[in-house]
Amino acid sequence: MDQRTTDPRGTDPVTTTAPHLALGAVRTEVGKAVIGQDPTVWGLLAAFLVRGHVILEGVPGVAKTLMVKALARSLDLQFRRIQFTPDLMPSDVTGNVVYEARTGEFHFRPGPVFTNLLLADELNRTPPKTQAALLEAMEERQVSIEGETHPLPDPFLVVATQNPVEYEGTYPLPEAQLDRFLFKLRVGYPGRDAEKAVLRMHHEGKDPHDLESLGVRTVAGAADLGRGAAGVVGVTVAEEITDYVVSLAEETRRSPSLTLGVSPRGAAMLLVGAKAWAWLSGRDFVTPDDVKVLVKPAWRHRIVIRPEVELEGATTDSLLDAVAQRVPVPK
Repeated sequence: MDQRTTDPRGTDPVTTTAPHLALGAVRTEVGKAVIGQDPTVWGLLAAFLVRGHVILEGVPGVAKTLMVKALARSLDLQFRRIQFTPDLMPSDVTGNVVYEARTGEFHFRPGPVFTNLLLADELNRTPPKTQAALLEAMEERQVSIEGETHPLPDPFLVVATQNPVEYEGTYPLPEAQLDRFLFKLRVGYPGRDAEKAVLRMHHEGKDPHDLESLGVRTVAGAADLGRGAAGVVGVTVAEEITDYVVSLAEETRRSPSLTLGVSPRGAAMLLVGAKAWAWLSGRDFVTPDDVKVLVKPAWRHRIVIRPEVELEGATTDSLLDAVAQRVPVPK
């Protein structure tokens, strides 16, 4: 099934072949509601195959929330959304123990985190205490309340959104929480033709939030993700590719422009993501290009720039580009 996609860096389109028709059809279904964001949808699918959580960063109005809703519908996943606000409490996320007057007993009332796909809308607008309520859920797929552990559904995936231009009233995510996200995907503006198609949709009176009327169908499910995950495990990684990933990580740690380089877990997440990208591309082996495509999505939220370097205009993406240029690509 030949498809046109663009890598997460926003470079020129490349042709990929999805070996699993069901997962390949997901992007088509999402495209009925969200036009011009194929790269991000492909990145989300790659993350889902390895049970990775994702940050979507983009200005308001680029369909971040709609994209996740359409993805959940096309994948037949239970979906819940939490609008993170300054007054949100940890129990509003995880649930709490309540007293039942009729029976005279206490019982656990699950919060919205008990779902397959959780949209954490504007996660950085809630205080650190509430942000931390997601840490155990994201890392261990469980919630502990009053000394009792409650497992989360399988699969459990978090997609968090952030606005990159409005910081008033926000709380920066701690490094420990950022490290639990596999990718940070930047959602940019659609191309000219795609934006014209969006305007045409509104002109015709179509409601992009009415997924049923737009014909967004369920074409895959948790079982397809499971089979895809098994396929990703079987993807071959040559020794030269492993050395390449380690060399890239070491280069970030040596960079004088960074106060924090990539951790061993960050290096492992890049490798895992590259395996998923290779599988979605119809291959059972990882190439250096798979690694290069995902360096920025996998690492842009894991490095910290020195303040004086940031004042000079450097960004995480520009520094990661420089790192990739300094490390020789294996033949």
